[in-house]
Amino acid sequence: MADLVNLTIDGKPVQAPPGTLVIDAAKRAGIEVPAFCYYEGLSLQAACRMCLVEVEKMPKLMTSCTLPVAEGMVVRTETPTVAAARKSMLEFLLANHPLDCPVCDKGGECELQDMTFRYGAGESRFSENKVHKPEKQWSPVVFYDMPRCILCYRCVRICNEGMGVNALGIVNRGVVSEIAPNKQDHLECDECGMCIDICPVGALTSGAYRYHTRPWEMEHVGTICAHCADGCKTTLGVRNNQIIRGNNRDRSGINDEFLCVKGRYAFDFYNHPERLQSPLLKVDGKLEPVSWSQAIETVAKKFQQVREAGGKFAVVGSNHTSNEEDFYLQKFGRQVLGTGNIDHHRTGDVPALLDALSGKTGKLAVSADLYQRKAVLVVGADLALEHPFLSFQIRANYRHHQAHVYVVTPRPVREDAVAAVSLRDACADVFGPLESLRAKLAAEPELVIVFGDVVKGEAVRRLVDFGESLGIPVKYVALVDYSNSRGAVDMGLLPDAGGLALPEMLAAGDLDAFWVVGANPLKAGELRSRSAFVVVQDMFLTETARAADVVLPAACAYEKNGTVTNVCGEVQKLKKALGTMGTKPDLEIIGLIAREMGAAPVMGPWTAEKVFDEIRRSVRGYDIPVPVVAAGGAAQTMPVNGRIPLDGRPDLIRSARDSLFTSGTLGRYSKVLNSVVESRNNR
Repeated sequence: MADLVNLTIDGKPVQAPPGTLVIDAAKRAGIEVPAFCYYEGLSLQAACRMCLVEVEKMPKLMTSCTLPVAEGMVVRTETPTVAAARKSMLEFLLANHPLDCPVCDKGGECELQDMTFRYGAGESRFSENKVHKPEKQWSPVVFYDMPRCILCYRCVRICNEGMGVNALGIVNRGVVSEIAPNKQDHLECDECGMCIDICPVGALTSGAYRYHTRPWEMEHVGTICAHCADGCKTTLGVRNNQIIRGNNRDRSGINDEFLCVKGRYAFDFYNHPERLQSPLLKVDGKLEPVSWSQAIETVAKKFQQVREAGGKFAVVGSNHTSNEEDFYLQKFGRQVLGTGNIDHHRTGDVPALLDALSGKTGKLAVSADLYQRKAVLVVGADLALEHPFLSFQIRANYRHHQAHVYVVTPRPVREDAVAAVSLRDACADVFGPLESLRAKLAAEPELVIVFGDVVKGEAVRRLVDFGESLGIPVKYVALVDYSNSRGAVDMGLLPDAGGLALPEMLAAGDLDAFWVVGANPLKAGELRSRSAFVVVQDMFLTETARAADVVLPAACAYEKNGTVTNVCGEVQKLKKALGTMGTKPDLEIIGLIAREMGAAPVMGPWTAEKVFDEIRRSVRGYDIPVPVVAAGGAAQTMPVNGRIPLDGRPDLIRSARDSLFTSGTLGRYSKVLNSVVESRNNR
């Protein structure tokens, strides 16, 4: 590491690496230098002039956001001259700014408001009429109020550099300059809302949050997004048992501030008008509302009868339920119902990867590796649409560290714009293109290989052999689709030897009981066993639920405690943010059925904490540090040492190829996802 630079800031000795900006060096020393246009990780703008500081032996005030540290430099961030300069800049910024703080959605969180209280003048010297233009709606989720804009260009930079979308730009000049979409009068983008959250004032506001409440009136609950497998932390603003907004401004998760449209806006499925709030029992061919006690008694009695008669059970689990619920479900199926017919929709070949890496350590990448490692190889996946956070990490790695990105995909992808090499393939055999990259990859100091469902079964072992033959440190990520797809595999929602896989369950003609928890296997098919007793736990009356004899209304991820495991094997905590009347967490539902059947001693307590303790003791790789997860952090599951029995059915592994605007059943019930114009173009 290069020698540190010694300087003094406000009388405090400070050391910083060469090239560090003064504003960052001050921040690391606990000294705040105000700025509007500067934002860590984005290109430098020097537009607002709020970060001016005095530097000894320099004839004028300097912008600390563009000034690198130098040996012996003496900086003063708070002097009468600096304060006067900031006061003057605020006067200019407020010359056309409307005085509508009481109704502005940024009230209480506005950086301009804070700086005005700190440095601002009591009255303005400008008597001219303010420039005014009507507010514009760029999309269902993004509104723009030009008079409030201070032209810091944060929104333009996060959209162009961070997201790689280039949906925003600048039009006009001088006092009438304004931010504008690059598609006439509307946005065609990821609809991620990053531009709204990064805006220091109320110029960009959220269609979901505007005019609803104030930040101090909400309870802020940090939990994990319920949609894709990236495991982003979303901080839900809850008021009166309603989710008002989602963001992650406290940078508390693995995703820092990043959220896609799903994590920021698509929480609205929880209060959809079609949400189930009462158990349903089929009476004379029609589902009728009943009490929870009657529904649980009916299910337990029928399960008991089938078990005593030696009948045949089949159990289908979910990619969206928690680790505790998945573990408890498979335990119930095996130990209480006595069946190995247990499965779920498999979207990536994680078991094959773990098996191929048996005996090796340090080979499973975490989310941070995609930002930190020197090279990344993407095989057969459109990350920007299917795994937006991983795609964001790669773009940031390219901008900040000049990482080399290699792409082998069937179609053009967003990573092509930053790729050293992009190769198209038909996905029949990706190893031809990979061999053509061998020399370049072997010359890299390190590599992360990210692969989708085009690589499965024996091809996974072949991919690992390819990576290991490069002679460099290589880490791997096997992509899966949904919020707990990785956890469903790890918890054992897979058939035993001789057990039926999901397609075989649907095709079997001799099932006596079919139990579906948080899944919709009949969306694209039907159950051949017409006489089977069907029990469904779900949030909505899906195609599978309509065919059920008993439907039990389940709580969603935002209404329960527990843990989930993301695509990189990082375990994080779900935290209950609210409740919906009439629903219960799947863990409690399974526990109630077990108690009614007299199986509570076998199953044990059904609290999330107790079940996770059992998971740590019995699931390989899950003996992770509890305090890290309990405190809201992420802990990666440890690599498994030992061969993993594979069922030899890679044909059952298939990604749903969800886009940014679709997400299985949950996406169907999100008003926001279905309202944006891009959703119709990406289905």
